[in-house]
Amino acid sequence: MLNFQGVGVSPGRIVAAIRQMPKPVSEPPVGEQLSAGTTPEEATAALKAAAQNVHDQLRERSEKATGDGKAVLEATALMAKDTMLIKGAAKLINNGTSPERAVWEAAASVSEMLHNLGGYMAERATDVLDVRARIVAELRGVPAPGIPASDTPFILLAEDLAPADTATLDPALVLALVTSGGGPQSHTAIIARSLGLPAVVAAHGVEALADGTEVYVDGAAGTLNDQPSDDNRAAAQAWTTTAATLSEFDSNGTTADGHLVPLLANVGGAKDAVAAAAMGAQGVGLFRTEFCFLERDSEPTVEEQAAAYKAVFDAFPGKKVVLRTLDAGADKPLPFLTDATEPNPALGVRGYRTDFTSPGVLDRQLQAIAIAAQDSEADVWVMAPMISTAAEAAHFASMCATAGIKTPGVMVEVPSAALTSASVLSEVNFASLGTNDLTQYAMAADRQLAPLAELNTPWQPAVLRLVKLTVDGATEEGNGKTVGVCGEAAADPALAVVLTGLGVNTLSMTARALASVGAVLKTVTLAQAQELAQLALQARTATEAREAVRAKLPVLAELGL
Repeated sequence: MLNFQGVGVSPGRIVAAIRQMPKPVSEPPVGEQLSAGTTPEEATAALKAAAQNVHDQLRERSEKATGDGKAVLEATALMAKDTMLIKGAAKLINNGTSPERAVWEAAASVSEMLHNLGGYMAERATDVLDVRARIVAELRGVPAPGIPASDTPFILLAEDLAPADTATLDPALVLALVTSGGGPQSHTAIIARSLGLPAVVAAHGVEALADGTEVYVDGAAGTLNDQPSDDNRAAAQAWTTTAATLSEFDSNGTTADGHLVPLLANVGGAKDAVAAAAMGAQGVGLFRTEFCFLERDSEPTVEEQAAAYKAVFDAFPGKKVVLRTLDAGADKPLPFLTDATEPNPALGVRGYRTDFTSPGVLDRQLQAIAIAAQDSEADVWVMAPMISTAAEAAHFASMCATAGIKTPGVMVEVPSAALTSASVLSEVNFASLGTNDLTQYAMAADRQLAPLAELNTPWQPAVLRLVKLTVDGATEEGNGKTVGVCGEAAADPALAVVLTGLGVNTLSMTARALASVGAVLKTVTLAQAQELAQLALQARTATEAREAVRAKLPVLAELGL
């Protein structure tokens, strides 16, 4: 029997045959020249047409997707029109290189540059290589790479998945996902959770398994074996019933002794909001407003923005909706706002900081939010990303006041904001912990890299202490200041218990996680959650923290979580 241990990122127990991702598009021969009779101008035009077609195809797929999948497809579509990529390829074509070879080499250079920048930009390196393969396939007139076709459901194995492929996985066909690369906060992991798809990442060696091999995957434990036992089959059968039970949330986030922990949803637009409301979300803890700006060469008007925001507000009348102001920069560059030549965008002008270099954009966004809020019954809260100091928090609060917004807040994703949370919260009404970035910045670990998966987990005791410091700062400041979590950590039922024990007031997550998190919270009292939080804080490693907490929560094994 072969056993593979990876990192479990989405729960579920499945027995099925595997399908490996097909081989990627073959590299054009080194030195391949323009074909006889083709001018550089004609070849450049063909390249631009192919890139435009790839962009349009990805954009069309994004319009049918929702949530994280939609965002990933939109970002990848943008990369197909990247000026650095197209200009680099055109220069090579002018020197006699074939368009296929030219875009191959240009994309390699762009990808390497992004990878060396690290952080968010390293994630975009995967997008460039995916787009490259699609453009080459378009130029050759052959099908683009993608998920293998099959008449029967299967478990998909791959080294890693291109974001565009991950975003369009069909859960009716792909029963589980296992990759040898990636990390617990990679795009693959995030999309798998949003689809409710059992998934394991960083499972080294699985790409060697033969197509058709029957395997057992446990998405919570992060394991795969190629000889399913009777117990494995029974566990997989039991998961079918459990999954149905965990598909409904009663809109009542609470511990066993009645301590309220509102469970909110992360959304990217009206379609997500309507779906989240139908799944029982008690409000929105993260409305990613930048999705209203993607695919735009110019800033949307105040009226256009207000209409987009109101559509989300209308899905939650009388309930809290927390908007994150435009988080452009790094992985979400916008031509009218961000500087593509920044040497290190992940640590550069992104989020709130864009107001330093492009004043007026944030003011107009706040104006649009205020207009939408006036015509809505939702309880609208607004927070700024990438706040590092109390002075920045104060400036943002004054901007909100000028716009007529009553409840300003900040994202805590920069460690300095956690360390000085009392001062920061003296200027605003609330804080929301973005655990994805907070973990990445605190541990100095690129969340896309499989070798760093152990570092890049919110179970790290150092990250949990930053959470505790933020909560302590809110308590010190008093005046009803609240702290929520809107990162991927909130979607982990065991970690949700720990966060509750640390004093976090609300948890926001992909809507598909609401039921499982709600079910587990109802099995512990607040005192028990506080004991488990201390257990995690005192652990020496992330693995020790996770295992110690899970050992005290037998409901996780019972539910397959």
